Amino acid sequence: MSDPTLHNATQNPDDFAVQISDSVESFIVAVTEVARGDEPDSAVPFLLLEISQLLLTGGRLGAHEDIVPQDRYEPDIGPEPDVDELRERFATLLDPVDVYNELFDPYVPRSAPVACRISDDLADIVTDLRHGLAHYRAGRISEALWWWQFSYLSNWGPTASAALRALQSLVAHVRLDQPLDELDGLDTDSGADGEENLEEEAGKVMAAEIAGPLGLRQG
Repeated sequence: MSDPTLHNATQNPDDFAVQISDSVESFIVAVTEVARGDEPDSAVPFLLLEISQLLLTGGRLGAHEDIVPQDRYEPDIGPEPDVDELRERFATLLDPVDVYNELFDPYVPRSAPVACRISDDLADIVTDLRHGLAHYRAGRISEALWWWQFSYLSNWGPTASAALRALQSLVAHVRLDQPLDELDGLDTDSGADGEENLEEEAGKVMAAEIAGPLGLRQG
């Protein structure tokens, strides 16, 4: 069955599909390397750069016409690789600035901020990207592009955007010498009481510690 929606994306094997897959794989390799913790002083700036580059790829997917896979049902790619180790490594590496505030949908009136974790964000993004990469490596190009486009719009795009804002804020506050107050009570596992505390404490992080261990202090 022909796939007319991909005529602009896959005519040239060195064009759109290859560029997207190269960007995806580069991001996965880069953040996995950061998670090793060999250079903790550059972790935040490096993640800021990598997520910014990934969102450019996401923007290309979002701006492209709807991609429709060749098969009616998504083929089974087998078990998903475990990302718990990656998540835990980032949670340790980014402590105590892992947790931040985010509005889930800026177009919902009077939305309350929710607590998120950069470590969770990175693990979720990698999971989505790996899923599409498995299709791509199996030769299912349209399936891979469809998945990356769909999950960009529905999950990893908003997640990456939120993480980018948090990382950019960390860098800006330190580089501009605008430390924030210590954050108390910001807990991603909280219930209603935690949400009330979150609203009271929105925007506060432990900047006194990020300036040292995460290497954001100006020389």
